[in-house]
Amino acid sequence: MSALSVATAVSALGISQVACAELTWGDDESYQQESNYQQDSSIDSFMGAAIAADRGDVSALYNYEQTMSGSLFAMYPTYWRMNLDLDSQSSAAVSQFVRQYPDTVMAEKLVADFAETKASSNDYASVRQVANLITNADASERCAVALGFNNGGDTMRAMAAKSDVWLNTLKQPALCDQLAMEMNNNALISNQDRASRLKRMLRKGKTGDIMALSSRLGTPINYSALSEVQLNPSEFFSRFGREPASQTNQHLYLYAIGRLADKSYREAQQQLDFDISQDNQRSVKLLNDDTRRYAYRTLGVKRMNHNTDDGFNAEAVDWFRNSLDDDFNFEEAEDYAMAAIRFGRWDDVVEAISKMEAETQKGNQWQYWLARAYEQSSSSSKRSTAKKMYQNIAKSNDYYGLMAKDKIGQRFDARQLGGSNLPNVSTADRARVMQDGNFARAFALYNSDASRAYANREWNWAVKQARDKRDDNLIIAAARQAYDMGWLDRAIYAVDNTDRVDSVALSHPMPHQDAVVRYSQSAGIDPAWAYGIMRQESRFVTSARSNVGASGLMQVMPDTAKYIARNLGETYSASRANTGDTNIRYGTWYMGDILGKLNRQPVVATAGYNAGPNNAKRWQPVYGSLEADQYVESIAFPETRNYVKHVMENATIYSSLLGAHQPISQRMGTVPAVF
Repeated sequence: MSALSVATAVSALGISQVACAELTWGDDESYQQESNYQQDSSIDSFMGAAIAADRGDVSALYNYEQTMSGSLFAMYPTYWRMNLDLDSQSSAAVSQFVRQYPDTVMAEKLVADFAETKASSNDYASVRQVANLITNADASERCAVALGFNNGGDTMRAMAAKSDVWLNTLKQPALCDQLAMEMNNNALISNQDRASRLKRMLRKGKTGDIMALSSRLGTPINYSALSEVQLNPSEFFSRFGREPASQTNQHLYLYAIGRLADKSYREAQQQLDFDISQDNQRSVKLLNDDTRRYAYRTLGVKRMNHNTDDGFNAEAVDWFRNSLDDDFNFEEAEDYAMAAIRFGRWDDVVEAISKMEAETQKGNQWQYWLARAYEQSSSSSKRSTAKKMYQNIAKSNDYYGLMAKDKIGQRFDARQLGGSNLPNVSTADRARVMQDGNFARAFALYNSDASRAYANREWNWAVKQARDKRDDNLIIAAARQAYDMGWLDRAIYAVDNTDRVDSVALSHPMPHQDAVVRYSQSAGIDPAWAYGIMRQESRFVTSARSNVGASGLMQVMPDTAKYIARNLGETYSASRANTGDTNIRYGTWYMGDILGKLNRQPVVATAGYNAGPNNAKRWQPVYGSLEADQYVESIAFPETRNYVKHVMENATIYSSLLGAHQPISQRMGTVPAVF
């Protein structure tokens, strides 16, 4: 297997110096940490070691550990060998690996994977022994660490993960579900906490959690009672009115409403309204206020899950308003906010945002919608507050920042962020890129035949390390080098993941500009919009392929490519459809085709490009029109919702770069009724 050495990347930088410093760990072991990697050719050994790892050849990996000792890729054969049987490794061995290869992505990956593995096998002592070595944990890894502490007497440290998992009713990693269940026995969890979680578990129908929580609350619900309700909710409702009031029956009622809503939220609504009407005639109520409120909350959440199939309805807002109390989780508050935004129920928007955690409320998304709500107020004070909020949001250039700029009459100008001019990089900073082991490994892997996943992982880690050190010049130098080599997606990643680096030339490159402009004009679409789609779809990786089969710069699906070829009078060829020029031509033609079919409304067409034209139509209002930002915020698919925001943001920036600036609110316009 052929491979290029690190010298390839170094020569591109024009660096000739070579220096070496030795770092010693313990009494016997040393790791040669070069400060310039021009002469390091261990990428060739890396390729061989990768093959040995795929074979599970431990003996070969041991040999590579010896021959690659002290080199740029020295950690890989050891990582692969240990990872082949991670559960059998000791925390001491993993800790030694982290000490030997400090601040490397493979050290972080090994210790995090080890913690997850040990947590999954209930070896919590081993988790605790490595917990402090994990510096960049994802959700599952954070839960693994918290499980270790929760089962080791350090209940305070375990509670750090509470806000992420305790009331979470969305899909989350298995270890997070386990942590939430085990936190039931944490001494710092109050009965009020348990009651809050129990309501969510009753809505979701999670039997094990319901039994454990109700037992700790002193109102145990056994499996047979839950099973009976699940099999026949209607039978439970028919006898509910004949039974005495009890806390257990309150819980079972919510469980029954949840199961009926799973079948039909309409039937559940009719049942709830009937039961409340009957109950209001009783001298002693069987349904307490808390049960009534959360039953309506259950209906509201369930209704929001059916917006694509059944259409939007303001009844969801009403049901959430009927459920108002001080106990919302994020999913519930977000659903309430989106329903209220859709129908312009601005008082409800304010209520919904107030139910979110303080830090969440401070984000640009909810600050923007809070300002939108205040803007509609009859109070001059609130309208003044809205303007101040817009001014603050407008400091950023994300989707909400661009929307806020339009609200206060500011103009986005790419020239203020360098325009099309690439940032100048000093010779010293260029040299520092290859003196950084993380970036050096990333470039070497990019120039080799190794899977791009390895290069991307090293790059992302290198950016994180530089960001943590606030070394903006190193990030700019590395991003510029990646750009010059055509590694555009990582140049974009570097700028997008750095707070203080602003260079639209790096973050919004314009490859294939002649083709994009020519084919866009031929298709009757805005080239800035085409670039906005392309940046979001592929980050300009020509070979990009999604898990559902979309390919190329424009991520065209095979069936779509066949449809396009047929309409263009061409014979379909998969290889040709995926190539750069043809893929751009096909993608821009399809954008024009969708735009024409969807009222020439770019926001709806963008949603259609991602989720299909039929779904985009279903999200349009049935009567009247809707402000485009309200349409976008209420898109039922989270992936498509975020996709449209990013594409509109991208297109606005590209329009400025292309010399034809169009403000984002003008670009988005108004969404008409579907008919």
